[in-house]
Amino acid sequence: MMALSILTVVGLTLLKLSLNVLHPRQWILQQTLTDAYLTYERAYAERIPFADLLANNSPWPTFPTTNTTVVEVGRLPGNRQVLGTLTRTRIPDTNNYPLDGGTGTTTTNPAAMKVWKAESILVYTIGSRTYAKSRTVLRSQ
Repeated sequence: MMALSILTVVGLTLLKLSLNVLHPRQWILQQTLTDAYLTYERAYAERIPFADLLANNSPWPTFPTTNTTVVEVGRLPGNRQVLGTLTRTRIPDTNNYPLDGGTGTTTTNPAAMKVWKAESILVYTIGSRTYAKSRTVLRSQ
């Protein structure tokens, strides 16, 4: 009986130690998933045609308006979803002409450049903590 009790205590201790080793790996795995998702988000912001970026139905609406959606960032072992909230907006450069959301003039912007910052912010939860990551892409025409 004594040997069985000691064996049970040793077994539970080893189980707890193995779970302590796996817990940080789960956190790193979720960080990797969110980084990969934001890499996709950045690539999408870089490749969208400029006309589509500035359209009324653009995925990045003009600030202060935002486009917020719940997205699946990825899946963990056991087919467990990792969800996050993605918020997109675009901000005009101050040197843009007033028609393009800025205060620029022909003196400050002689080439009539249109410059916009497309921002994507991902908010997600791991355990009881909430994290946020963002990516900003500068687009010009």
